[in-house]
Amino acid sequence: MQNRNTVLAAAMVAALAGITGCDVEKKSEGDVTLPKYELNKTQEGNVTVPKYEVTGPDVTVQEKKVEVDVPKVTTEKETVTVPDVDVKTAKEKKAEAGGG
Repeated sequence: MQNRNTVLAAAMVAALAGITGCDVEKKSEGDVTLPKYELNKTQEGNVTVPKYEVTGPDVTVQEKKVEVDVPKVTTEKETVTVPDVDVKTAKEKKAEAGGG
């Protein structure tokens, strides 16, 4: 179970590094044409919002000592195989290819 969690964590780190290591280059201009609207006011408006009076509850927080069963956990060292992830960013790949 611990090995699976380690692999999952390493995969998440690799995915995050892959996203942040991207090199974005704009290849063309974008264009957006929005529709135009005309509105005519037909009457005056009036808004009266209701008034509220809110009385919250009284909350008292205190401490008291109680006896509970607490599990004791021990650990031991164990050698496991974990992934070794190496991420090259787009800039690093360009520099290696001579396009720097």
